[in-house]
Amino acid sequence: MTTRYTKDHEWIRLDGDVATVGISDYAQSQLGDVVFVDLPAPGKTVAAGAEVAVVESVKAASEVYAPASGEVVESNQAIADDPALVNRAAQTEGWFVKLKLSNKTELDALMDQAAYDAYLKTL
Repeated sequence: MTTRYTKDHEWIRLDGDVATVGISDYAQSQLGDVVFVDLPAPGKTVAAGAEVAVVESVKAASEVYAPASGEVVESNQAIADDPALVNRAAQTEGWFVKLKLSNKTELDALMDQAAYDAYLKTL
């Protein structure tokens, strides 16, 4: 199960036909303390690059963009109930949505871990 990244610091991890989406550790550290998340309802269809969720911190509100197109099959109620989970476990339990992908080849355009790490060094 490979994790891919966007330049907007979202990650996506495919498991079969369903991909889990969240924000990177870098993104959560830039946001500061997360205080609220607005998650989509299951059944919502999103296009790659479109807003899929909103995360609010003590510093700012930011959009979370879908790294790939698909249908939301699950939103993470745990981060709705405890938004700080995004700060504590951004790349594991702090995920935002699960998508049933409509086009897995969109993942090919995203960065792997090594490319993302190199990208972070340019910021």
